[in-house]
Amino acid sequence: MKNALPDQRREHGWSQQRLADELGVSRQTIISIERGRFDPSLPLAFKLARVFDCTIEDLFDPED
Repeated sequence: MKNALPDQRREHGWSQQRLADELGVSRQTIISIERGRFDPSLPLAFKLARVFDCTIEDLFDPED
């Protein structure tokens, strides 16, 4: 699944570790999501969208 997580994170000036800390997950989880190796659970996807003040659809494209 294609995602805009790295772009959103960089736009906010956040490191992977800061985002991980904000969400209560490991940095490895963020790396895996950004690289497309791991699709986040629905609750985690909602948290990501809330953190970046956008919709889940803005972050993730399941069609790709």
